[in-house]
This record gives sequence, C-alpha cells and structure tokens, in this order.
Amino acid sequence: MNYNKKSIEDIEVAGKRVLCRCDFNVPTKNGVITSDKRIVAALPTIQYLVEHKAKVILCSHMGKPKGEWKPELSLKVVADRLSELLGQEVIMAADVAGEDAKAKAAALKEGQVMLLENTRYMKGETKNDPELSKELASMADIFVNDAFGTAHRAHSSTAGVADYLPAVSGYLVQKEVSIMGKALADPERPFVAILGGAKVSDKLNVINNLLEKVDTLIIGGGMAYTFQAAKGSSVGKSLLDESKIDYCKEMMAKAEAKGVKLLLPVDCVVASDFPNPIDGPIEVKTVPVTEIPDDMEGLDIGEKTQAIFAEAVKNAKTVVWNGPMGVFENPTLAKGTIAMAQALADSDATTIVGGGDSAAACEQLGFADKITHISTGGGASLEFLEGLELPGIACLQDK
Repeated sequence: MNYNKKSIEDIEVAGKRVLCRCDFNVPTKNGVITSDKRIVAALPTIQYLVEHKAKVILCSHMGKPKGEWKPELSLKVVADRLSELLGQEVIMAADVAGEDAKAKAAALKEGQVMLLENTRYMKGETKNDPELSKELASMADIFVNDAFGTAHRAHSSTAGVADYLPAVSGYLVQKEVSIMGKALADPERPFVAILGGAKVSDKLNVINNLLEKVDTLIIGGGMAYTFQAAKGSSVGKSLLDESKIDYCKEMMAKAEAKGVKLLLPVDCVVASDFPNPIDGPIEVKTVPVTEIPDDMEGLDIGEKTQAIFAEAVKNAKTVVWNGPMGVFENPTLAKGTIAMAQALADSDATTIVGGGDSAAACEQLGFADKITHISTGGGASLEFLEGLELPGIACLQDK
C-alpha cells in the first residue's frame, strides 16, 4: 500500500464545499459527552478548512444505531461542543443526506461549518451502498478523510464517497499514515514490536507480518500463555487457545529462522481466580512461568519479565506497542502494562502506541507527551500492523 497520500494542504479548498469524515464517536452519559478528546483531535483539520475559506460539511458515526434513528445517538451534542471549541456556530442538519442536509449544504458560506446527522442512521452506510455514497458526494466538491479510527472500514462515508469526489487526508490521518507507514516500511533499527492482549487469534496475522519486519518481537498479556504451552509448559488456569498451539510453534520457528529475537515472559503474577469485580481486591503471587500452579492463572507479567522487556525497548530505535501486559483494569494487575508504558516514555526511540488499553495506559499515567505517536484507531492500527490495505486510506489520492 502506498502511504504517500495527498493531504488538505495539497488541494485548493477556498470556496469549495468540503465533506470531511471525522471520528466523533465520543462516549456520552445521560446525553452529556464524558470525553471530548476525539472532537479536540479533529480541530486542526477543521480550523485549516475554515481559515482557508472552505464550506465545511462534517460527518461521522456515533455508536451502533444499525440503520435506525436513535435519538440518544444523535450528533447534536457534538455540534454543540464543537461550536464552543471553534468559537462559531456549527449548523446541525436534521438528516444525513436528505433534503435538510442538502439545503443547508447548498446555503453554506465560506468559513461556515455544518454537521450531518449520524451516518449510521442510514442502513446503506456500513454496506458501502453506492447510492448513499453518491448522495453524500452530491453535497460536496472534495472529500477529506480525517477518521483513522474507521479507516479499516469500507463504508459509504469513509471510502465510498471517494468514488465520486477527489479525496485527500486531514491532519489526523496524515500523521497516522506518515508515522506508522514509515515505521513499517522503513524503520530505524533496532525495530522492536510489543504485542499484548488476551487472545492469540486476534493477533495471528499481526505476529506473522511483524516477524518479517522487526528485530525483536515481545509477547505479553494473555496471548503469551499459548506460546508457553507450545514450549511444553503447563499454564494452570491461564488463558489458553489450544487450537493455536501449532501456530505458536510455527511462529517461534519462523522467528528463529529469520534471526528475530522472540521474547516471552519468564515470570508472571498469578491468582486463584479472575478478579470479580474486575477492579476489586485480589490476592496474588509471582511465580516463574514454568511453575504456574494448576489451580491458578497468570494475569500479569512479573518483575523479571518487566526488566527484560524494558531493556529491549531501551536499545531500540523504533518501538510499536499494541495490547496490555495484564488485566490492566485492576490496579494490582496493571504493573506490567505500567512498566511497558514507562519504558516507552523513557526511550529515545520513535515510539508508537496502537489504540485501546495501551493508549489508555500511557494517557492515564501522564506519559502521552513522551510518546512519539498514540494512534487514534485501535482496530485500524492493528490492521495497519497486519500489513492490510485500509479502505479509508487506499481511496485517497497518491502524491
């Protein structure tokens, strides 16, 4: 995939109607936004368009209305918050690509901003329906994709409209593509990748793809126990995907054949049961991974493992991290994930954290400003690491 894509700065936007796909899928409670991080992240692109006299038509999905009009998933709350942040009114359309949206888009003046209703109110959105794509495109002259979080989805508002309009990236997508694209295509070495999370099956293709590119691959989290089982260790009650044991053996053989260092935990934090509630108190002890008692399960990496993993990060020039080292939601079982976040924060390397829990860990610990790049898309960054083509990026014009 070509990562060298045109951005809003490579195209004339003055006087043009610009349809900009953002990621306004923000969390709300009782109709109030609980985190406006995604709205704030979209501001540089919107402000550029406003300052360069574009007529700005924003669109996004929110939640999973599945083609039904659910008032609690209306983007009106986003329009209100965006109006405050921009210091100007954001005009709210009553529909997605209907009469109201089209009338308001046609009446837009230079520098004005409007927001369409939740794109997933339309049944055709997630099916990438050409009719809906055409209707959306009919309101604009240019398409800008600034929603990396949905770039792995071939939907009407993320990729389909690019069949009918010249398409470029906004600043968020441009940053994701340039930093992550370079890390995978032409990394500074040593290149270290850290994978965590619960299931091997979620990261099958990622492991396979990264073994072609990295110098060291670190595996932690629940997925590490299937690798331990593949090495012949008993893993007690730990997470184990027996159907993937042969796959893990293949990956260990592949790492050896390619001269890639594959680092697995040497010790782990065990408990007799998974914490319930998830953040409740829990009694734990640390044991070597080869000595997990039959009636206990591994729930985090131990201190020796933390030190080995941190040492690998210290010597790296490029580090990509996706997935926690343990049950991060529980303070007692978050130490491994915190140690990884600390190692990245202390590193001089180009450090990239792919969405989800790893990103949350860096942000909660106040390390976000010490990380080169925290991805805004969990699923999209995973598919990026798999080497898959992302529809929302492939549809953009090459430079």
